[in-house]
Amino acid sequence: MRIGYGVGAFGTGTFSTVPGLLLLFYLTNVLAVSAWLAGLVVFLPKLWDLFINTYVGQRSDSTVSRFGPRRPWLLLGALTLPVAFALTFLGPPLTGVPAAIYVGVMFFLTATAYAFFEVPYKAMPAEMTGDYHERSSLLQWRMIFLGLAILVSGAVAPAITSMEGIGGPVAGYRLMGVVIGALLLIAMLGAFFGTARAPVVGKVATEHSLRAQLVVARTNGMFLVVLVLSCAQMFAASVMLAGTPYFATYVLGHPETTTALFVFLVGPILLTMPLWVRLSTRLEKRGAMVLSSALFLAGAAGLALTPQFGTAYAYGCVLLVGVGYAGFQLLQFSMLSDVIVHDSLVTGKRRAGVFTGLWTASETVVMGLGALALGWILGAVGFVESDPSTPVTQPAGAVDAVLLSTTLLPALFMAISIALTLRYTLTAETLAEAGRAAEGAPAQTAS
Repeated sequence: MRIGYGVGAFGTGTFSTVPGLLLLFYLTNVLAVSAWLAGLVVFLPKLWDLFINTYVGQRSDSTVSRFGPRRPWLLLGALTLPVAFALTFLGPPLTGVPAAIYVGVMFFLTATAYAFFEVPYKAMPAEMTGDYHERSSLLQWRMIFLGLAILVSGAVAPAITSMEGIGGPVAGYRLMGVVIGALLLIAMLGAFFGTARAPVVGKVATEHSLRAQLVVARTNGMFLVVLVLSCAQMFAASVMLAGTPYFATYVLGHPETTTALFVFLVGPILLTMPLWVRLSTRLEKRGAMVLSSALFLAGAAGLALTPQFGTAYAYGCVLLVGVGYAGFQLLQFSMLSDVIVHDSLVTGKRRAGVFTGLWTASETVVMGLGALALGWILGAVGFVESDPSTPVTQPAGAVDAVLLSTTLLPALFMAISIALTLRYTLTAETLAEAGRAAEGAPAQTAS
């Protein structure tokens, strides 16, 4: 069951990684789309998630089928997302504004298909077990597959786009779309079949309107804390992700180092997950979250000194970022699951889809906002769009903007997330007391 659930993260991680890493760069440096317009193309389809994700969350809460409430939606996403993703990169030979319009439409359809899978997928852990620490263990498998997805897709996708002998960068991106689409299909169908025997715990009451969902979120203080701190973290990660090809190309001077930077960033996910699970128990999740955010902050800020210390130093900073990234990726979703369980114990309702719908919508919008911010920053300082047939030399101000926006800007938002994490007060004992109260037993304070 754990592996069956976890394999779905290979699909979600792949989709989160590849567009976040390559789509902005593909638009500005392959399709000759201006940086400000490219940022909009990446962002606007994700803004749609504010509506489609909350709708899918509410509908999956109330779905009744022989597959359970969530799995029919997993299947729908598995059958539509890979096709839409591949078509995003399989467009006609367009450049400039026409290319931006085509990619924007296809990415809009891709975002919609992704919501069908991602929202119910994230709702499932809170319904598969009622144990506080068991959810961390379950999510550990999710993070293992997520790490594999980021590592494989982050290394394979750029490598395919730069392969020689396949007809140039445009052909490389088309081949990449097909290959990554196939990986998405395998992973997402694996999650659908792998969770066939997963238990569903909790009551089946739900909220039946978007307005009611927003009321639920607004009145749950811990959900808002976790949501906002997660948004700050994901904005930092998205800016760094979208900026990686630019950093490799214009700061390190070697575009091919994009793959190596990714290995250093995501490798720690596979190696440090057991450590973060133990730390979440020993330090409580709040303490572990502060530690992971601080490591990311230190590594991101340190990257700003890359021109003085060189490529090897940059790899060391990225490795430190990766250790922190591994921690907060695990802890975000573990905290969200605890919030969902606590809400269920207090209200007697199953509203996992409400929370995960709003959560996923906010997360994807923020990820798009990171690319939008980077695109607009580059546009404001005079970054010159290009295509492979007409390479250009970027002005010094654009290179400086690449360096600072991919290092100090993420560090700033990680500092904000640390301040917000200190307001998170949900612990194992808090959930235990809520459970005793729900069962009619008097709540007791742990000695």
